[in-house]
Amino acid sequence: MHSTMTTVPAVSVTQTQTGTHSVWRTSIRFTVVTTLLLGLGYPLLVTGIAGTLFPRKAAGSLILKDGQVIGSELLAQSFTSDKYFHPRPSLAGNGYDATSSGGSNLAQSNKALVVRIQGSIDKLAKENPGKPVPIDLVTASGSGLDPDITPDAAFFEAPRVAQARGISEERVQQLIEANITKRQFGVLGEPRVNVLDLNLALDGLAK
Repeated sequence: MHSTMTTVPAVSVTQTQTGTHSVWRTSIRFTVVTTLLLGLGYPLLVTGIAGTLFPRKAAGSLILKDGQVIGSELLAQSFTSDKYFHPRPSLAGNGYDATSSGGSNLAQSNKALVVRIQGSIDKLAKENPGKPVPIDLVTASGSGLDPDITPDAAFFEAPRVAQARGISEERVQQLIEANITKRQFGVLGEPRVNVLDLNLALDGLAK
């Protein structure tokens, strides 16, 4: 009875080491190339295209007044005077802090949230008796930096602003109408009013 033996080709240590070195070299080269292309080249290309085609947006949609940067169309800021429209409440840091974007993360059933919202509703209801308080004037956005309010919210604030500035409510409403941004392409998003732009337009009435 004869047994059959299979002979396994011997692999030299030199061949194994060469194969390992080849894998490492390929991996390192691939990492370097993809880092340069995708981590450096692509971002620079996109930034360059954006800066050329949309220079204002690429720079942060900054708003200038008398040559000075006073804010951005993309970030809410606090307005407390009755002469100005007020943005949505903010829970970003101590309020409207662009370095601490975020919301309260409180559930609808949370007592602290319910008390805060009800307090805001009661305060606003006194400013404009008989009118329903728009929800965005008493709730903070997820970022705490939403620069826009709904047209309903702007019209709700109109009587207070008109009285504080000594102008007709109709004139303020016309200004709101002129500053409403429609849905993009007629279908995307919701109509909105940028608070900073609207307040700058208000200041422009006095000139």
